[in-house]
Formats: sequence, C-alpha cells, structure tokens
Amino acid sequence: MLKALKISLRIDQPYGACIWAMSACAFWGMMRLAEVTVKSQRDFDGSRHLKRCDIYFGKDLNDKPYARLDLLSAKTARPGKKQSIFLTEQGELCPLAALQNLFTVVPARATDPLFCWRDEKGNIRSLVKQSAIKFINTILTSWGWGTKFGHSFRIGGASYYLAQKVDPEIIRIAGRWRSLAYETYIRAFEQTASRHMSGLDGRAS
Repeated sequence: MLKALKISLRIDQPYGACIWAMSACAFWGMMRLAEVTVKSQRDFDGSRHLKRCDIYFGKDLNDKPYARLDLLSAKTARPGKKQSIFLTEQGELCPLAALQNLFTVVPARATDPLFCWRDEKGNIRSLVKQSAIKFINTILTSWGWGTKFGHSFRIGGASYYLAQKVDPEIIRIAGRWRSLAYETYIRAFEQTASRHMSGLDGRAS
C-alpha cells in the first residue's frame, strides 16, 4: 500500500510531498494519525503538535543516519513529558528522504507545522486529518483496497517489523508502548537504531 501510495502521489508538489512525508513517517515510526495531523487549520498548536524545529537529523554509533521527531504531547506520555520517534533509512520508501523532499518542496519556518504544505497563494497550511484520510482513501480505493484508517500506519508498521523478525522489545520501544523499561533503554536505542531497523524495505522487495 505504501508503494502504491508513493507511485500515485506527485511528491514534487506541495500537498503530495506533505502526504508522502506524513505517511512514510507514520508507518516507519509507528505513529498515531493525531501525532502527524491536526483536526482543523485552526487547531494547530506549537505546544502540542510537531513543528519543523522538532526534528533532529543525526548519525548513530554505526555511522548510519537517522531522524528523531520530538513530540511535546503524546497519548502515552505524562503532561509536559516529551516522547521521541526514531526514523531510519528504508530504501525507496525512506522516511528520511521523504522529509528532505518535503523540506525542499515546502520551505517553512521553524515554528510552522512539520507536516505542512502551501496553497495556491503560497500560504502555509497544516495537514488536516480528515482531508488527508479522504485523499489517501481515494488513492487506495483506485488500487482496489479498503477505505478505513485509524491506527493503520501505526499497526501496519508494527506488523511489518514483526514480519521481518525485528525483536518485539525493539518494536515496543520504538512504538512507545508503555513500560518501565522505556526510560532506561531510549538513549541506547537512539544510538543503535539502524542496527535493528534500517534497510528493511530493500530486504522485502
């Protein structure tokens, strides 16, 4: 489905670039749609939603690139407690490349939404959840698939990692499912993320 979505999108255009970056990040990062979209244009709040300045690009101990998205508000986090999502290289469906493409196609300020696009007048627009779902559903329907979302990216990413025999504990940590072990392991995971999770897209081709 992710491959079909990318093929169907104009990722050289603002909205297509935004949809693709959101989709790639949500799948590989096992993110909830509420973490990558807003309810409405007026709903965007920099204290709750991802901004351009909430992303960090680095390299781990294996000299492999990764991106870290810092969520200031999350369903499984205590109020005021930050959670981090780690993204690694993934071949032709790479979320890192999708983000870089988004930044090229849709330049924005550090305080603008991470997943944003520009309308015909050049105004920055947040990615609205229901509009994004409708747009993606139209594409997937044309490929003969169903039209229901929810936790599809999050569950789909976790299921894919499990199918590729990634350690369930690594998936739990990366997916930020609650556990006392999270606080202990998260820093070590940041430095070894590619060892566990990168390059899986090419392996499955």
